Amino acid sequence: MKKWLTIIFFIGAYFSFAQNEEIDLEVFAERLFQVQDEDVAYEDIYESLLLYYSNKLNLNKVEPEELASLYILSPAQLSNYFTYRDQFGDLLAVNELQAIPEMDIETIRLLRPFVTVEESVTDNRPFLQRIIQEENNYFLLRYSRRLEEQEGYTPALPLDTTFVRDENDNITDTLTSGPTRYAGSPDKIYGRFRTSRRDDFSLGFTFEKDNGEAFTFNDDQKGFDFYSYHFMLENKWGFDKIMLGDYQLQIGQGIVFGAGFNAGKGAETVNTTKRNSLGIRPYTSVLESGFFRGVGVSKSFSDFELTLFYSKVQQDGNVQSDTTFSEFEEFVNSIQITGFHRTPTELASRDQIEEESMGAVIEYSPHRRFAIGFSGLNSQYSRPLQRRPNNYNQFEFKGNHNYITSAYTHYTWQNFTFFGEAARSKSGGIGAVGGLVASLSRVVDMAMVFRNYDRDFHSFYGNAFSENSRNINERGTYWGLSIKPNRRHKLNVYYDRFKFPWLKYQTEAPSVGNEWLARYTHFPSRQITMYAQVRQQTRQVTVPNENLNQLVDQVKRNYIFNVDYELQPWLKLKTKVQSSTQDEGGEFTKGFAIIQDVNFEWWRLKFNTRMALFETDNFDNAQYVYESDVLYAFSIPAYNGTGVRTYAMVRYDPVRNISLWLRYARFTFRDRETVGSGLNESEGNTSSEVKAMLRIKF
Repeated sequence: MKKWLTIIFFIGAYFSFAQNEEIDLEVFAERLFQVQDEDVAYEDIYESLLLYYSNKLNLNKVEPEELASLYILSPAQLSNYFTYRDQFGDLLAVNELQAIPEMDIETIRLLRPFVTVEESVTDNRPFLQRIIQEENNYFLLRYSRRLEEQEGYTPALPLDTTFVRDENDNITDTLTSGPTRYAGSPDKIYGRFRTSRRDDFSLGFTFEKDNGEAFTFNDDQKGFDFYSYHFMLENKWGFDKIMLGDYQLQIGQGIVFGAGFNAGKGAETVNTTKRNSLGIRPYTSVLESGFFRGVGVSKSFSDFELTLFYSKVQQDGNVQSDTTFSEFEEFVNSIQITGFHRTPTELASRDQIEEESMGAVIEYSPHRRFAIGFSGLNSQYSRPLQRRPNNYNQFEFKGNHNYITSAYTHYTWQNFTFFGEAARSKSGGIGAVGGLVASLSRVVDMAMVFRNYDRDFHSFYGNAFSENSRNINERGTYWGLSIKPNRRHKLNVYYDRFKFPWLKYQTEAPSVGNEWLARYTHFPSRQITMYAQVRQQTRQVTVPNENLNQLVDQVKRNYIFNVDYELQPWLKLKTKVQSSTQDEGGEFTKGFAIIQDVNFEWWRLKFNTRMALFETDNFDNAQYVYESDVLYAFSIPAYNGTGVRTYAMVRYDPVRNISLWLRYARFTFRDRETVGSGLNESEGNTSSEVKAMLRIKF
């Protein structure tokens, strides 16, 4: 009976879903994040989405942690899905999800690009043949550059020469100085190859040269500025995974190992609060820090899984020898994560500190509703780390050795999932986070998260739930609600209250704050989606007041109204109005942007276009707006000042396995005669970029 019902569902659903399942990052960005801003690690988000997109989750084999890591399904939907699979067996098609209680069409539409239904078939071909003949592979090459000439690429002026003389007026030394210029061209080049098969293997490499970096061959560089590579085997020789090259780990709630997709607080107010343990994963990003390089393995023993790894990676840092405040003769002020090697200073900082790490994770999971685990990371640095001391960073890490251990767990009872993790670093500082997500009814989902990170808690690879960008010096409580009375209406709200027990940058005393958000989404028809959103964030900052600095409230409000409408299957429009205000101790500033997108298809061409008007009083009110970009790239520039933003992008598929993209974007400002500052400054009131990309599937 189930088979016939499934066929009926499949036929009906065939006409209910768009056949083009290509990922639309904008849909996810706007669904998950309250306001696009500089605090979100979009590179990690996009890389994680692409990992699932190119290696779809098999609904007949996926575990709860993996499926939950998409942040699409509610607690009730997750629980009902696995109950359905246990009762009826494997799904016959993705559209069979419609037979599961609580699974609505909109949720399935969001889920479809990342999941598949496959039969478990043993592939007996030789391993090398499977790699060569794997259809899930691609090579892409991307090029971009600014069109206006920036200061860093102009011809250098003659050097100034200063002669050092002794008491007899004899020249003893010669000093030269002059303006700094970038070492390379303004061209940015990026390439990637990857082939992978879920539960079998993954092989890939990445190379990149940033704008201003040189393409050269010497002792420190072999062509491109950055290379990354990985080779992962799954289910071989008794191991679940064998990893060589670059990798990350996502364990527990992310206090020790927090790689991957961490949405945190956003317009998705419930599903994104809990992290999910995904273990060791290939690293494929071009971010030049935050990953391990070496070897890692994981192996299951009955209900236990053990992961061991070793890493040795070079990090950038500015070597200093100021003994006036440091006990070390030579030290690094901080690890630099930009990855830029353009100027003499940046080049001198390259690979100045070697980080050697090893760690282990052991997890016990007798069934899919419960798990408990322990993790540990030991890191040794070739040079000690020490920040230049000031009032707020007295408790930052200092030295050349750190270790951190943690215990984590999660338990699901019906539609309630409880989770938590607690960790301790070498300093004795404690970091802890815990909470629950639950479906209270068919209409209401809720989440609650508590966290506490001591001022001397040091975790360099952590990325747990927090208000700060790092898990340090913070306490807070978060409440989230999602109310969906029917398929046409949805209301998401959250309230977060936090405290910083010690000083922070620009805050010269312990401080408190809060943040809340409300988003109402309306689906009047399949062709129209609209939402309205308001967010308020209150923090305390230090401002000068005559001879005495004082704490004042900084209250920032963001407003968004957005409408998406599909006039025809080949013509889609988007209209968005967003604005912000900021009140800092009685000083009021504001900003706004009006955005219109027109996206259409013709023949083998797909066009994405935008025109936006914006005006802001200062950078605090810059409007961050997601823009369509070439595949596997992202663009969320700051609309700041007064001006117009336009872009146009076209995709062309000349044959089945080849795709081409061309994108042109431009800022035209009304309030300035130069754009940028320092080496990035250019004459005129425009800033234009051209980008082209080629993708080949073998």
